[in-house]
Amino acid sequence: MRIFGREPVYILAAIAVVLKLSAAYGFNVSDEQQGAIMAVLSLIVAIVNAVVLKTGAVGAAIVNLAQGGLALFLAFGLEISAEQQALWMFAVEALVALVIHREVTAPVPPSALRTEQTSPIKAA
Repeated sequence: MRIFGREPVYILAAIAVVLKLSAAYGFNVSDEQQGAIMAVLSLIVAIVNAVVLKTGAVGAAIVNLAQGGLALFLAFGLEISAEQQALWMFAVEALVALVIHREVTAPVPPSALRTEQTSPIKAA
């Protein structure tokens, strides 16, 4: 996979170098914040990979990006409780499940039992 004609790893490495040089020459970013930024960028590349390569891992990649984004906000000073963090992650996971979930068909044929094919409430 290529982005702008380059492998994503090289793009991430270039961003890391620019970020570290910027921090060395006056850009006020701590080591923790730099790590959080790079983690989120890596997670974005993971989502792109999951979509392009059609691995079926898009949902997991999106949830991981949300966790990385939350860590990024926390690294930059967002103060929320662990319960609020859990609620935000629950909301993201529920949304991902709602949007990405597809109708699933069992890989086995239906049972020969009549109860699986009719409603016990409706009269036959």
